[in-house]
Amino acid sequence: MKLLITTLLLIFNLTLFAQSNQFVGNYERSLGDTEGKHVFEYKLTLNQDGTFVFHYYSNIKQGIPPEVNKYGKGKWSAKDNLITFSSNKKEDFDEKYTLDFNNSIARFVTKNPRDKSDKIVKTKLTILESGISWLQRLDVFKM
Repeated sequence: MKLLITTLLLIFNLTLFAQSNQFVGNYERSLGDTEGKHVFEYKLTLNQDGTFVFHYYSNIKQGIPPEVNKYGKGKWSAKDNLITFSSNKKEDFDEKYTLDFNNSIARFVTKNPRDKSDKIVKTKLTILESGISWLQRLDVFKM
């Protein structure tokens, strides 16, 4: 009986671990015009240890300043298909990492495994809520 219960607990824990692995990886999005005058790049990395790093880059030829780099980092956690981001003021902020991801939530979107159609659905994160206004409703695609 002990062996049966231990085996069931092990299987249950492995399925929980495997589900969080689906979120781990690099997500990117590039926007801009065809002439290359305006470029916006978003890169988000979700690490296996529950940490994340975000980089925003923009290059606007007529902008002041023309190039902008912004960074953020912190911790992430997943429940169902929602990912919650948090940043610790003491650990995650310095001269380089200035973006505050507290209270930011993203939805993980992928093709349903029961969907047997030929429809192509790119795996992505859609940022639903954030204190950073220009991040809201942004889609970043898994690479």
